[in-house]
Amino acid sequence: MIRDKLKAAQIESMKSGDKSRLAAVRLILAKVKDRDIELRTATQLPDDETTVVEVLQKMVKQRRESIAMYESGGRPELAAQEQVEIDVIESFLPQQLSEAETSAAIEAIKSELGATSLKDMGKVMAALKEKHGTVLDMSKASGLVKAALG
Repeated sequence: MIRDKLKAAQIESMKSGDKSRLAAVRLILAKVKDRDIELRTATQLPDDETTVVEVLQKMVKQRRESIAMYESGGRPELAAQEQVEIDVIESFLPQQLSEAETSAAIEAIKSELGATSLKDMGKVMAALKEKHGTVLDMSKASGLVKAALG
């Protein structure tokens, strides 16, 4: 489980004195705990692994946006710090599908649903997220779905 890997990484980082990794792991654990608190009132609880992966993917997306802003603002040292955090976060994410594997999954779902036009994009994206959401960057997949249906 990813939670167990996170807790082990926290202990390992404390013992080795790797302060930047420790800070990133603590940040991840805090975000996961926040998500757990949000889900206390939910009527339907998602799978624990799915929840943790969603939190990690959201954190990576936020950091990529921050890097773009820091670079355009002339702050490369802050962009580098964000990249270090992305590297730590991505080390806990499951292996992502390649572009070829993503395209193959999109084609399979497209034929399964009988999707032919951009009007069917929502259905295809929903099915794609349901089947492959934990191993897929949905922002990249969106462009591939649009190209496949367009």
